[in-house]
Amino acid sequence: MFKRYLGFFLILTMAGGVALINAYYIPTLAVSENNTTRPDSAMTASVPVKEPKVVYGMVVQDDHLVIEDKIKRNERLGDILMQYNVPANLIHELSTLSRKIFDPRKIAANKKYTLICDKDSLTRAKAMVYEPNAIDYIIFRFGDSLSVDVCKREVVTVEKTISGIIRSNLSETIEALGISHDLTNRFVDIFGWQVDFQRLQKGDKFKLIYQENQVEGTSIGIKQIDGIYFEHFGSEYYAFPFDQGDGLDYFDENGKSMRKALLKYPIEFTRISSRFTMNRFHPVQKRWKAHLGTDFAAPTGTPIRTVGDGIVLEAQYKSNNGNYVKIRHNGTYTTQYLHMSRIAAGVHAGMRVRQGQTIGYVGSTGLATGPHLCYRFWKNGKQVDALRAELPPSEPVKKEMMESFETVKQNLTEKLRAIPFAEEPAETIASIK
Repeated sequence: MFKRYLGFFLILTMAGGVALINAYYIPTLAVSENNTTRPDSAMTASVPVKEPKVVYGMVVQDDHLVIEDKIKRNERLGDILMQYNVPANLIHELSTLSRKIFDPRKIAANKKYTLICDKDSLTRAKAMVYEPNAIDYIIFRFGDSLSVDVCKREVVTVEKTISGIIRSNLSETIEALGISHDLTNRFVDIFGWQVDFQRLQKGDKFKLIYQENQVEGTSIGIKQIDGIYFEHFGSEYYAFPFDQGDGLDYFDENGKSMRKALLKYPIEFTRISSRFTMNRFHPVQKRWKAHLGTDFAAPTGTPIRTVGDGIVLEAQYKSNNGNYVKIRHNGTYTTQYLHMSRIAAGVHAGMRVRQGQTIGYVGSTGLATGPHLCYRFWKNGKQVDALRAELPPSEPVKKEMMESFETVKQNLTEKLRAIPFAEEPAETIASIK
């Protein structure tokens, strides 16, 4: 009897022990399983995934070397590739293939290029990227197979505004903001015949709305000016762009065209070193005589542009004039550009030129003491002061287009008025957004 109870007790004890073990260990096992997965997932999340390096759309591996440089003078595609152990036969094949897409002979000095090379004892190039400008780039591949691709970066146009108060001159005011010469020159070209920018006074004010082209967040140039307010000697001036169907032009608040047949300045806006006068002491000849031109001081090599369409009458060298170009624009106006360091390639007597075309470069050839452009101007065969010449205006806004123009003007006027001027204290002379 006792044995029977003892056996029964042992069975109960064992069963309870099993139950007790299950009670304690089954949940613990469940937690343990969760703990075995969590550290793995936590480890995966904490270890950063290495992003592959991409250069011009090409994945660069750890065993690749990226080299950046600029084309040297007289350096050719083959010269560069041979330095990085590309076989001559591959260079020849690549050059032949490339000419159908991009002629490698057009590679120019001081342009950027990038090489992707194997990191081995030879440092052999696998691809080369050439950038002729900020938008285009050409990829030459010569790894497993040969290929040449012309690619373009996306150009984004951003509207910007700028305001300024003149402290010394327009160029310095705008340049203090890090804005390009291009914006200054466009501003001056638009208002060239309305305002004498050589005689600005301290306190003159301006506001501009303009479109800037950008590539990857970097400015590559001005697309166009969308509106200008200018305050000069207490008078207010406006300029509004408007297209009447024959291209964009600029008009004042009354719809009068601000453009004339000829540009006022034949060079980027710069200092006038000597004006048209009937009595000037000549710095080379050391005597008083008439100076029938306007001298613009500028660095050697600065581009000189023709102020209007016309036909080249002369493009040559003479002892007094140095290298010069003379252009007849029509039956009334003729212009001449003296002391060039050189005449632009292709410019010759008898050829037709377009307004704004580069015809030469500033120099000091002929009777000149330093680099400058002497600009001369004829009206009906008589030399006159180019900066004071009375030129006929272009056509105003047409009557049937005036309502559309008024809408454009009103919108831009409101936007211009909303642009604040920079605060005058401290060194601030302008503001930009």
